Amino acid sequence: MFKLLVDFGPLLAFFVAYGLSGIMAATAAVMAAGVAALIAGWVVEKRLAPVPLLTTGLLLVFGGLTLWLADETFIKMKPTIINLMFAAVLLGGLVFDRILLRHVLGAAFALTDIGWRRLTVRWALFFAAMAVLNEAVWRTQSTDFWVSFKVFGLIGLTVLFSIAQMPFLRRHAAAPSGDQT
Repeated sequence: MFKLLVDFGPLLAFFVAYGLSGIMAATAAVMAAGVAALIAGWVVEKRLAPVPLLTTGLLLVFGGLTLWLADETFIKMKPTIINLMFAAVLLGGLVFDRILLRHVLGAAFALTDIGWRRLTVRWALFFAAMAVLNEAVWRTQSTDFWVSFKVFGLIGLTVLFSIAQMPFLRRHAAAPSGDQT
C-alpha cells in the first residue's frame, strides 16, 4: 500500500488539484507531492530509488518553468521528455551491451539473454511511442482532455502493454537450471 501511495500519490494530487483549481494549482500540487513521496521513500526505505528521483527532478524543472513562466506547455512536455529518456537509456544500454531492464525487473522475471534484449527493445519502442502520443495529445486537444489522458490514458496503456508482454515472458523464460543463453 505504501509503494502504491508513493508511486501514484503525486498523480492523484495532480488530478484532484486540477479539478479543484486548474493546471497551475495541479502543477504545484504534483511538485509538492513528488517531493513528499521522495522523502517518504527515504524515511521508510532508507534510499532514493533512481527512477522516482529522476522523474521528480524533471518534474521540479518542468513544473518550476510552468509556474514561473505561467505557461502550461512545460508540464505537458514532461511526459514526453521522460518517455524519450527511458527509451534512450534502454537502447543506449543495449549499444554498450548492458541490459538495464534486467536490473529493474530481474527480481521479478528470469529470462534468457535474448529474451531480456528483445524485451528491452519492446519497452524502448513503447516509451518512444508514448512520447509521440503525448505530444500529439497535448498539441491537439484541450488541457482537460490532456489531464485525463495523462492520469488515465498513459497508465492504462502501460498496464495493457505490460499484460500483452506475458506470452513473450513465458516464451523467453530462463531454464530452471539457471541457463541464461
